[in-house]
Amino acid sequence: MSDSATSTSPIPSGMKLLTSFPEFLMIGEFGFGGLVWILVASSEIPNPDLQGWLMFVLISCFIVTALLFTLYFAGVQNYSPSWTALDATYHILTAAFYLSVAVMEARDTSSWRSQFYFGTFYNLNVAASVFAFVATLLYAIHAAFSISRWKSSS
Repeated sequence: MSDSATSTSPIPSGMKLLTSFPEFLMIGEFGFGGLVWILVASSEIPNPDLQGWLMFVLISCFIVTALLFTLYFAGVQNYSPSWTALDATYHILTAAFYLSVAVMEARDTSSWRSQFYFGTFYNLNVAASVFAFVATLLYAIHAAFSISRWKSSS
């Protein structure tokens, strides 16, 4: 076995993912991200281009978070030290993308309120905005601790 195959990563693998901080935040990121995705998909946004961007970001982040969680669970990060940098970079970018989603959703929801009625779509958009900000917070916390872990491991 080569050196790279026996190297260890500060990112845990297996069941330790469920008990280690900040990795267990990925469960919340996955859950709240999926919830925002469902809410945005089932709501009506006045600007179809905006809804396309929101759905692109939400689905992409959902898939990549699920993929990273699966890879971390399998222990792939133990074969290369660059996974800590990848983890930090991914969570920084995703926090920024989710912040853009949350702000755009909240802006459109508030402008929609003044133009239309307080109905089901409005309530769905409010819920999507709130949960998008929660997901942004989870990704930002994960990013901060991933940066700290990356700096201490290098």
